[in-house]
Amino acid sequence: MYSETDLESAVAAGVLAPGAAAAFREHMATVRATPLADEESFRLITGFNDIFVGIAIALLLTALAWLGGDVTPGLGGFLVAGGSWLLAEYFTLRRRMALPSILLLLAFVGGVAATQFGTLVEVLGEDADISERVGAMIGGGVGLVTAGAAWLHWRRFHVPITVAAGAIASVGVFLAVVAATYPDIERNILWFVLISGIATFAVAMWWDRQDRARTTRRSDVAFWLHLAAAPMIAHPVFHLLGVMEGQIGMAQAVVVVMLYVGFAVVSLAVDRRALLVSSLAYVLFAMSALFDRFGAVSMSISLTALVIGSALLMLSAFWQNVRKAVVQPMPDQWKNQLPVVDRQPSLQPAS
Repeated sequence: MYSETDLESAVAAGVLAPGAAAAFREHMATVRATPLADEESFRLITGFNDIFVGIAIALLLTALAWLGGDVTPGLGGFLVAGGSWLLAEYFTLRRRMALPSILLLLAFVGGVAATQFGTLVEVLGEDADISERVGAMIGGGVGLVTAGAAWLHWRRFHVPITVAAGAIASVGVFLAVVAATYPDIERNILWFVLISGIATFAVAMWWDRQDRARTTRRSDVAFWLHLAAAPMIAHPVFHLLGVMEGQIGMAQAVVVVMLYVGFAVVSLAVDRRALLVSSLAYVLFAMSALFDRFGAVSMSISLTALVIGSALLMLSAFWQNVRKAVVQPMPDQWKNQLPVVDRQPSLQPAS
C-alpha cells in the first residue's frame, strides 16, 4: 500500500515523473469512483511488519520505562524519550514505517512529559503541598517544554501526527495559564477547551488550504489536527448543553440532533469526518431519548443504531454528491479555501 507521501517522495527522488504520479492519482480516482481529495487518506500501516515492529517497540520502551522508574521517577521517561528518538532515526528516517513512526512520536512526547513530572516528584516529594495555582503553572511549564520537544521532533523526522501532538501540548499550556490566572475557573473551563478546539480547527484548515487536492504530506498533518480538534469542539458543546446530566429532555434531544446535522454540514464542507465521529455518542444518546419519549422504550437503542447507522452509511456512499450540493452554492472566496470538490483528469493515459 502506497500513500500520497510515498508518491511525493518518489517524485522528489526522481523515481517517478510528476506527470506519471498525476496520471496514477487520476487512475485511482476513476477506479474508486471518487476524487482523491474525498478519500481523506492517511497511512497507518504499510504491512503486517508495521504491527510486528510496533509490538517490539512497545515491549522495549515499556521495559525501559520500568527499569528506569525503579532507579528514579524521571529516569524511566528519559529513557523512553531517548530510546524513541534513536529508534526513529532508523524506523522513521530510513525505513519510513508508518505505525512505528506514530508510536515512536507518541512515546517520545509522553517520555518528555513523564521525565519532567518524575523529576518534579523526586525533587518536591510525593507529599508536597502544592496550591492549585502553582500546580497549574507547573503543568503549563511541562506542556511548554513538551510542545518544544514535539517541534524538534518535527524538524528532524516530519511525522505528520507531530504537529497535532504539539498543538495538544500547546492547548495544555493555554489551559494551565488560564487555571493559574483564575483558580476558580473550573466551572467554565469547558469554554476555554472549546476555544482551543476552534483554534486547532483553524490551524488544521490552514494546513488543508496548502494542499486542496490532498496530494502531499500537508494533508496528513491536517488530518491529525482535525482529529485533535474534533473532541475539543464536540465534547464541550454537548456537555455545556447538559446532555449527559441525567435525563435528557425533548428540547435538548432536538438541539443535539440539529447540532449533529450542523456538524455534518461543516464536515462535508471541509471534507473531514472527525467531527461526526467525535459527536456520535451524544447524538446516539439523544436519539435514544427521543424514541423513549415516543414510547419505544424497549427498542430505543436498536432503533437509534438502525437510524444513525443507516444515515451514516448513506452519507458515506453519496459523500461526493452531497458535498457538491453543500459546497457549490457557497461564494467563490469560500470555495477557494476548501478542498477541491472534483478533480477533472488533467492527463490522458499513455498509449
